[in-house]
Amino acid sequence: MEPIDALNEIATLLERERASRYRSKAFRAAAAAIDGLSREQLADAAALRRRKGIGDSSFAVIQEALAGEVPRYLAELRGSEAAPVSALRARLRGDLHSHSEWSDGLTPIDLMVDAARALGHEYLALTDHSPRLKVARGLSAERLRAQLELIPAFSGEGFTLLSGIEVDILDDGSLDQETELLAQLDVVVASAHSKLRMDAGPMTRRLVAAVSQPHVDVLGHVTGRLVSGSRGLRPQSAFDARAVFEACAANEVAVEINSRPEREDPPDELIALALDVGCLFSIDSDAHAPGQLGLLDEGAARAERAGVPAERIVTTWPLARLREWTSRAR
Repeated sequence: MEPIDALNEIATLLERERASRYRSKAFRAAAAAIDGLSREQLADAAALRRRKGIGDSSFAVIQEALAGEVPRYLAELRGSEAAPVSALRARLRGDLHSHSEWSDGLTPIDLMVDAARALGHEYLALTDHSPRLKVARGLSAERLRAQLELIPAFSGEGFTLLSGIEVDILDDGSLDQETELLAQLDVVVASAHSKLRMDAGPMTRRLVAAVSQPHVDVLGHVTGRLVSGSRGLRPQSAFDARAVFEACAANEVAVEINSRPEREDPPDELIALALDVGCLFSIDSDAHAPGQLGLLDEGAARAERAGVPAERIVTTWPLARLREWTSRAR
């Protein structure tokens, strides 16, 4: 295989495993460092070692690929890939929650788009964070407008990059971005990222107020819980889930089934409740790197086990129907 393909595949698999971001970025940097080099240039080991962005691990991968071998590190990562995906996964057409380096994602938009295309997505919504989430370099209105100018260039040949935002739900349920700007976006995912231990009454009113606003399409990772991973554990927020899901159903807001294994959000019992209430769902990756787009496998498996009908999952819908739904109150 080609060395650049091996390096990029390693980065993708590391991202899928949610390994240290520095490891995956190192392999992507190495791939960028050799982009455009001939095989003769790559075979000059002394010059290659001096090239910025090439470390010991990436050098070994390049040498093994040049020798016609599957690099050992890549073979190890391939061997640890997940089990076969669910039948529902094949029906998913896209993903409404992803991040780029414009906020706290690891890569430029074009790499996210390339990965979405490789997975067979018909569409991907770019939903970088809103301004109050400073730790994630949330987008001010000015930066979001600048991003919007770039979005159309990434669509074509059967793929559409949708404009969007993961907008922070403020303490009173208002949204952390200009209303006029939210109206211009294809997809608005509303999520709470702060004061997640708020008392149940105020938290219920906060979430109900958010999903009752006309530009919201998806309620993201509703409980805010963390069940594993490097960020530690976090209990789910307390709120009247039936009241929140009834507001989602009344306003045709989809409840996100977040595919990140450290979240498993909503928990199974809340998926069952949302089903009973009549909610729509959106299976999303919440990807912060290209390899994490493949986490949809896990979200689809959870939804299938929970008995969520494909027709109730907006990310199984063709683009025209999805656009009709997201434009219902624009």
